Amino acid sequence: MEKVTPNLQLFLILILISMLVFAAGNFKLLTYPQRGAYFITNPISFGFYNLKQKAGKQLYFIFAARFAAQENKALQNQLGETLSEIAKLKRQLAETESLLIQQQHIDPRTYNLKAARPIGLDRYLRIDKGEKDEIKVGQAVIFKDNYIGKVISVSPSSANIQVLTDPNSKVSAFSINKNGRAKGVLTGQFGTQTLMDKILHEEAIEEGDLVYSEGTEGFLPRGLILGKVASVLERQNEVFKQAQVVPVLDIKDLDLVFVMTE
Repeated sequence: MEKVTPNLQLFLILILISMLVFAAGNFKLLTYPQRGAYFITNPISFGFYNLKQKAGKQLYFIFAARFAAQENKALQNQLGETLSEIAKLKRQLAETESLLIQQQHIDPRTYNLKAARPIGLDRYLRIDKGEKDEIKVGQAVIFKDNYIGKVISVSPSSANIQVLTDPNSKVSAFSINKNGRAKGVLTGQFGTQTLMDKILHEEAIEEGDLVYSEGTEGFLPRGLILGKVASVLERQNEVFKQAQVVPVLDIKDLDLVFVMTE
């Protein structure tokens, strides 16, 4: 009997609590505590909701940004490959045009011309052809009807060209106009000019006249263009007069030059 009594008391207490809760619900006595609980918990719930929304947006932004970066990198790589291909095609087109133009000026049946690509320019012009391509010291290098220079050193796969403006360059030259012709020696000067020296005072030479090769050197054909007269330097007390000569084309703009191998 002593063991049953505590259980009965607990049972009666639970019934009493249930009746009180039921009565409080019927008489709306729990409304104010519920409202108080809602007042306390709603901001917390709203905060958790906002945090969830912001976290979701942040994660979406991170994944979207990463995807966009990967896509942008792929597009940049594709653009780089396309630009590289365009540059390659442009170079090939320029070289083909140079070959066609050269054939219109110097007959390849008369001279054996070896096309070469310039790969450097400081004191000398460097080309990508050498001994294995039958390039030899002393051969003339041209473009169209213009003399560029001569080969002065050769390696198995490249060669150095002494251009007209080099101080050690000397070429027999002549000019011609409606009043006659003048002969002299074209020597290189430091910079971008050459000087035509040893011109007799009575010989006709004027600004704008083209200067051509005499062809007395053996390796150089006669009649190649060496440049254009920029000014005439004449001193009455000297036996000879001089003329400053400038190139008619810029070597830096050339995609191909041609070596006379025969």
